[in-house]
Amino acid sequence: MDLIKVIEQEFYRNDIPAFKSGDTVVVHYKIKEGNKERIQQYQGVVIQRRNSGLNATFTVRKISNGVGVERIFPAHSPNIEKVEVMMRGKVRRARIFYIRELTGKKARIKEKRSR
Repeated sequence: MDLIKVIEQEFYRNDIPAFKSGDTVVVHYKIKEGNKERIQQYQGVVIQRRNSGLNATFTVRKISNGVGVERIFPAHSPNIEKVEVMMRGKVRRARIFYIRELTGKKARIKEKRSR
């Protein structure tokens, strides 16, 4: 088992900031189209963090042209250029799936006040 952990250490990323569900983040994601490569920004609210270690993923939800779009990112993916935390949200649950049914002002998340 220790051999697996040693191999996994090579793929861990330390440059990803700490964030939780309810936070608004911008994920800079590398996209390959043919032989070209570009970076796409995806901004939205984190609705869940899942698993731990190399299997860790997080789901980001945004509203695009009036339609809710969710995307799941592997936390330690080499395709993620960087993750920026724009706003810390104040939520009382680890998985905020209830936000899927809310629209307009009800779907807003309060900002966590820093001390």
